Amino acid sequence: MVIAFIPVRGGSKSIPLKNIKPFCGKPLVCWNIEALEQCRKIDMIIVATDSAEIENVVREHHYSKTEIYRRLPENASDTASTESVMLEYIDAKKLQEETVFVLVQATSPLTKPEHFDGALAMYESGVYDSILTCVRNKRFFWNADGTSHNYDYRKRPRRQEFDGMFMENGAFYINTVGNIIRDKNRLSGKIGIYEMPEYTSIEIDEPDDWTILEQLMNRHVLSMQMGQKKIKLFLSDVDGVLTDGGMYYSEKGDELKKFNTRDGMAFQMLREAGIKIGIITSEETAIVTNRARKLKIDYLCQGKRDGGKLAAAVEICHKEGISLDEVAYIGDDINCYELLSSVGLAACPIDACDKVKKIPNIHVLSRRGGDACVREMVEYLL
Repeated sequence: MVIAFIPVRGGSKSIPLKNIKPFCGKPLVCWNIEALEQCRKIDMIIVATDSAEIENVVREHHYSKTEIYRRLPENASDTASTESVMLEYIDAKKLQEETVFVLVQATSPLTKPEHFDGALAMYESGVYDSILTCVRNKRFFWNADGTSHNYDYRKRPRRQEFDGMFMENGAFYINTVGNIIRDKNRLSGKIGIYEMPEYTSIEIDEPDDWTILEQLMNRHVLSMQMGQKKIKLFLSDVDGVLTDGGMYYSEKGDELKKFNTRDGMAFQMLREAGIKIGIITSEETAIVTNRARKLKIDYLCQGKRDGGKLAAAVEICHKEGISLDEVAYIGDDINCYELLSSVGLAACPIDACDKVKKIPNIHVLSRRGGDACVREMVEYLL
């Protein structure tokens, strides 16, 4: 049994009744509920509230897996911890210790179904006792005593060469009921980190957060949903997208590339959905030719540098009788910038270069290049 638990109270001070205030046209709490409703791994969703107004709003939507739990007033005060209401519910419902308990924060509305599914799959591996979500922060931090915390200021790294630090984004946490009862905490034991896209770093606590997150929602979530309705051609880069971008060589000096089989299945899913598929890449190798043949790619364009990628896409569109607005493309580096800026649906892996991730309306995926990022996008698209 996997339970998703969303604690929402009516007594928010900075933004009154923020949990049901319209956010991008929908009550804030509904964004996480609807994402969870789409997750096959989630059996039940509990909205724990002390507010009749919040309860009524949730019930009006008639969600299939969602139930209301009226939390005690003492566990809905300004000073009450989230753990207090978690433990209250666990005790009230006499949950089995092996039940998987997913604490979800309504103040992180950009969390998508694939984030929940991805983290739960990570948890199911059995490697970790609990999971939390983080984003990779590449800021330089200092201690109060004037010493640098996470880098050597004498050898200041370039941002693209700096791994940064993981910052808790508060989106959700995974643990078992037994661990929560024993440790009185949402996290315990060996803790795993599920990395989410950088745009999910902000939680809604103040009015300014609300404004910023609505812009991010439109750019990273809603724009992709709009693009889903008209995509007729799916294009992908190779190095850094279908591969991890690494350069591998055999003892004889032969160049090697590592592809992900899940991305291969993604192309089959696109074909079955009637969407044409293509690869546009700057390199020209027999490896890519062979991979494209195996994947039954409709269009393979190699050796396309500078503006050549966009020109190749335009030529394919002309053959198919479609426009660039009906094209989806995944790229990761500056040589993809022009094409990514022109298509109807642009996406990039989470480890794409900063310039690419800042393209307006681009969808930054939660997976890295070579780690089934194409599969992630295709599953969302279909």
